[in-house]
Amino acid sequence: MAPTPYITLNDGNKMPQVGFGLWKVDNATCADQVYNAIKAGYRLFDGACDYGNEVECGEGVARAIKEGLVKREDLFIVSKLWNSFHDPEQVEPIVKKQLADWAVDYFDLYLIHFPVSLKYVAPETRYPPGWYYDGESQLVHGKASLESTWKAFEKLKESGLAKSVGVSNYTGALLLDLFTYATIKPATLQIEHHPYFTQEPLIALCKENGIAVTAYSSMGPTSFLECDMKLAADTPILLQHELIKSIGAKHGKTPAQVLLRWSTQRGISVIPKSNSPERLAENLNVTSFDLGEEEIKEISDLNKNLKFNAPVNYGIPCYVFP
Repeated sequence: MAPTPYITLNDGNKMPQVGFGLWKVDNATCADQVYNAIKAGYRLFDGACDYGNEVECGEGVARAIKEGLVKREDLFIVSKLWNSFHDPEQVEPIVKKQLADWAVDYFDLYLIHFPVSLKYVAPETRYPPGWYYDGESQLVHGKASLESTWKAFEKLKESGLAKSVGVSNYTGALLLDLFTYATIKPATLQIEHHPYFTQEPLIALCKENGIAVTAYSSMGPTSFLECDMKLAADTPILLQHELIKSIGAKHGKTPAQVLLRWSTQRGISVIPKSNSPERLAENLNVTSFDLGEEEIKEISDLNKNLKFNAPVNYGIPCYVFP
């Protein structure tokens, strides 16, 4: 297996191009999955407050370090700020809580999860807070501007609590606005990105400004089927698409490997997850072959501008995306 390439971020830090995504990883198995992923060769782990499994992630990391599989500095740990902690005075305290949950001293990369401020919910009240202020149905927006939150992020980087800082789920307009007030540019943008939602103008804007792009939900609708999302259920599965399967057969690769290579070959990072040791290895091995230029174009031409990860698709009345 070819070694995982690293991407040099605009602040000089280096990030593995292929990582392990921790969204929807069950708490009961999370520690083992992180540990096994480290054994399989993964070095980047993409977590978040909202995933509710950071303690277990930390247990998997601690086990691997204790057994000498890796040192802390070998790992690239990513986490995210949840919407209800956007008030600038809440940013550092929640980061310190998340670091304690992971049992590490710093994050390699820390992201604003969504460009949405929600009213603060104390961690002692409910953690993770979720979308609703009352935990059931009351969506209450907060007062923090994205500028004020980003200024708190710049302080995180200056203090060393986060080696790099970035954003997630931002649009081009929000990035352009951020550039007007940022002293430190985001190192990365993490977005939903798959052949049904290619976001080419946004990726071009990032490239133009030296911002690395990380794709989540690289398999498209498959990532959302277990969320009981009607839009996902009504959309043809990319892993079963005849074009993806035929390209995979030509290269002796799985459909998942083709979808991941479509991203990595264009310089985009990916964070797939899997419970299967075989698929863990396959997902990591997606930089050792090349697709043809025409194949990349054919895959890109599947674009439907179809975004799954929008709050309204889960029945949450937060209208942040078109």
